[in-house]
Amino acid sequence: MHIMEGYLPVAHAAGWWVVSLPFMAAGVRSLKRIVTEHRSARALLGTSSAFVFVLSALKLPSVTGSCSHPTGTGFGAILFGPSVMAVLGSIVLLFQALLLAHGGLTTLGANAFSMAVVGPWVVYGLFHGLRRLGASFSLTVFLATALGDLMTYVCTSAQLAMAFPDAASGFLGAFVKFLAIFAVTQIPIAVAEGLITVILLNTLKSYNAEELKGLNVLPEGGLNR
Repeated sequence: MHIMEGYLPVAHAAGWWVVSLPFMAAGVRSLKRIVTEHRSARALLGTSSAFVFVLSALKLPSVTGSCSHPTGTGFGAILFGPSVMAVLGSIVLLFQALLLAHGGLTTLGANAFSMAVVGPWVVYGLFHGLRRLGASFSLTVFLATALGDLMTYVCTSAQLAMAFPDAASGFLGAFVKFLAIFAVTQIPIAVAEGLITVILLNTLKSYNAEELKGLNVLPEGGLNR
């Protein structure tokens, strides 16, 4: 997902910054509200950030000018909502660009949009949608986080295809090629991330159910496993 420094044309790099900034601004407001209303959740905020940092640092190189890795943003999106993850995910991406040479400053807007905006919104929508349909907690968490991970790479494939359309088949041809390359490594990675997130959230459910109810992850009556 981390598109490397200097890989995108200047206009594309700048455009993704413009698209991502409103989500980051909204995330700052959501983060302030959560810290004020749920002071006990500060430790979980730190844990969510660390989870994103560790998982997204586990990279497999790709021939697309990018790489494959778990994103880790689904865990925080379920706990705090997608807006907060726009901030936490972007901070993680900034640190990785500066300290680990993963991604870059010019491509930070594009990377943030795919990993810290699109992925978390997909996770949040699927989690609450499946919950309303009565799906079990574990299945809901697994499907939401795995598909959120995959949608991050669908977004990245679209970003790369817009920047580098195929000479013969244009955007669509390039989009399919990028998706095919990512799919080889990303599908098993997404499954693994979904399973890890299920384990983490079930552990929290067992030992800190009241906190999850306060964050609207669990209803007052609880959820089936």
